[in-house]
Amino acid sequence: MDKDPKSAAATGRARDKRKSGQSGRRRALGLIGGAIAAPFILGSAARAQAAWPNKAVRYINPYPAGGATDTLSRLYCAAMSDLTGQQFVVDNRGGGGGDIGVEMVAKSEPDGYTLGLGGIASHAISPTLKAGKLPFDAAKDFTFLTHIWSLPNFLVGHLGLPASTVPELIELARRNPKKYFYASAGLGTTLHLSGELFKLLAGVDIVHVPYRGAAPGMADLLGGQVHLIFDNIPGALAQYKPGKVKGFAVTSATRSPIVPDIPALAEFLPGFDVNSWTALIGPARIPAAVVERISTFSKQALESPALKQAFLDRGATAIWSSPAEVTAYRASEEKRLGDIIRKAKITLD
Repeated sequence: MDKDPKSAAATGRARDKRKSGQSGRRRALGLIGGAIAAPFILGSAARAQAAWPNKAVRYINPYPAGGATDTLSRLYCAAMSDLTGQQFVVDNRGGGGGDIGVEMVAKSEPDGYTLGLGGIASHAISPTLKAGKLPFDAAKDFTFLTHIWSLPNFLVGHLGLPASTVPELIELARRNPKKYFYASAGLGTTLHLSGELFKLLAGVDIVHVPYRGAAPGMADLLGGQVHLIFDNIPGALAQYKPGKVKGFAVTSATRSPIVPDIPALAEFLPGFDVNSWTALIGPARIPAAVVERISTFSKQALESPALKQAFLDRGATAIWSSPAEVTAYRASEEKRLGDIIRKAKITLD
C-alpha cells in the first residue's frame, strides 16, 4: 500500500529533528567537557611549574673557582639545596671576562634548571664598554630573579706611601700628577672603574696598571711596584688586617660593617658609589610560576641569619630583591656606570 505523502513528510521532519537534537546535545556535551578539561589541563601545567625544583639545578658561575664569587656562590647554592631538597650544582665556566658563562645561561632552556651569576660587570659595565661585541643582549636575553650579594671594593696603599688618609692622598696626587700608580684586576672591572671614578671626582691623575686578576696586582703593591690598589674587600682584608698595607677607604656609598673604622670614599667625594653587586639570572622567558618559586626560595635563603652572617664574614652583604626590583636596578646601573665610562673615556684598548 502506498504511504500518504503528507504522513511520510511529517515522519521525515520528525526524524531530522531528532538527529538535530542529538547532534546539538553532543556539541553541548563537547563544550561542557572542554570547559571542564581546560582548567584541569591548565592546573596540571601550573602544578608542574609549581613543583620546581624536582631535579638538580645547574648554577653557572662565569668566573674561575677559588675566588670570592666562587665562595659566595657556593654558600648561596648550599642554602638553596637545603631549602628545596634538590642539589644546586656550581659549574665554573670562566673566560672572556665572564662573557662565556653568561652566554651559556642566555642560551639555556628557560625551565628554571639552568641559572647563573650575573651582575655589575656583565650586565651594567659591559653593555657600554663592549657595545656591539657582546654575545648576548644584557637586558633582553635574561630573566633577573634577585640580587644575591653586594661587595664593596677597598682602596689600600703601600706602607711607604707618604699619605695615611683620603684627603692626604688626594693632596699628594694633585701635587704629583702621573707619579703614582694604582693596580686593578683588569680593564673594565669594577676595580678599574673605582679608580677612574676616584680620578674624576678627586681631580687627580694617577696611572692605571691593569693585571690579570687582583692577586698579582696585590703582590706588586706589597713589593712596591705600584702604590695603590682597588681590590675586592676580602682580598684587601687579607693584607690589611696583619698590617701589610694602609687602608684608605671603601668604595660603597656608606661604610662597610666588616671594617667600620674605614671611611667610605663618599664621605670625601660625594656621589662615589661602586659596589660589586651580583644577581641571580636565568634565560629569558622562564615561566612566571617558576620565577615566583625561585624568588620565594631565594628570599628564605638570603634573609636567613646563617647565610647573612656567612656572607658578612667574607665582607659581603646578602641582598634579596624581587624580580621587578632587580630588573629595574640593572637598567639604572647600566645608565649610571655608562655615563662614568664615557666621562672617564675608559676603553678596552
